Amino acid sequence: MADAVAKPPRVTRRRTGRTSGTKGTGKGKGSARRLPYLLIAPAGLLMLGFIAYPMLSVLYYSLQNYNVTKPWRNGYAGLDNFTKIFTDDPQFWDTLAFSGKWVVTEVLLQLVLGLALALLVNQTFIGRGIARALVFSPWAVSGVLTTTIWMLLYNPSTGISRYLADAGIGSYGTSVLSDTGTVFWAAVLAELWRGVPFFAILILADLQSIPKDLYEAASVDGAGRLRQFFHITLPHLKDAIILSTLLRGVWEFNNVDLLYTLTGGGPAGQTTTLPLYVANTGIDGHDFGYASALTTVAFVILLFCSILYLRLSKFGGDNK
Repeated sequence: MADAVAKPPRVTRRRTGRTSGTKGTGKGKGSARRLPYLLIAPAGLLMLGFIAYPMLSVLYYSLQNYNVTKPWRNGYAGLDNFTKIFTDDPQFWDTLAFSGKWVVTEVLLQLVLGLALALLVNQTFIGRGIARALVFSPWAVSGVLTTTIWMLLYNPSTGISRYLADAGIGSYGTSVLSDTGTVFWAAVLAELWRGVPFFAILILADLQSIPKDLYEAASVDGAGRLRQFFHITLPHLKDAIILSTLLRGVWEFNNVDLLYTLTGGGPAGQTTTLPLYVANTGIDGHDFGYASALTTVAFVILLFCSILYLRLSKFGGDNK
């Protein structure tokens, strides 16, 4: 009886061998992994050339005596330029001190005002789009055009000084840019107008990424606006604030266009930063060897301060 029951046919699966195609698949995967690097290689090489060549050129000329007005003295100088910077150039220390004062003042004021503006335009109100456009518009203005605007405002005959004199504040014919007591804050105010939107833009973008549920939960727990700001807003803005202050600090340290066109480093060298001193030494003094040495020192100072700032601020750490 059991023998009469027909058994189902045995199904056998045929193995498809991939022995011949194994190596080809591995090569294909390797080529696929290398393809993105090959595609960005031309752009990477161009960027490396534009960055590495100037840096190496500056380093080379910093070890040379290279003054186009005194070609008979040109040649290898070794570390003489650097020795002169640290031992026989008081103007270097003066410009470095002013650069530090300028960077700290500008970055702190721009951060505070930019944070306030970002919090303001992040609220919902009628005309918010127009308000944001007005807040961000100074960032689109070039440094030279910014200087032109503020030079007209500071003009002793047609600017603010005349109207202040009409109101009994100050005297006619005085210029805040020629007075050693007011020139620093006049330059600071002009740079604030251009730099505050940078912080406002970055901070506003980060503000919009904070979950609204956190504020709702804090309100339910009885936390006021001030506690919400210090316990929710600021911790979430930590990385944005660190990155923006670092970038703006580097840019303000290298600020040349506004100060050069607004004050020219004067009066009496009161507004001469280290990069402006480098520009005057190289362009006006034609001493490109010494200017290159100053540039190298400025680069080392910026690199050291940037690394130290990132370490102390613990950028990228847990901020929640």
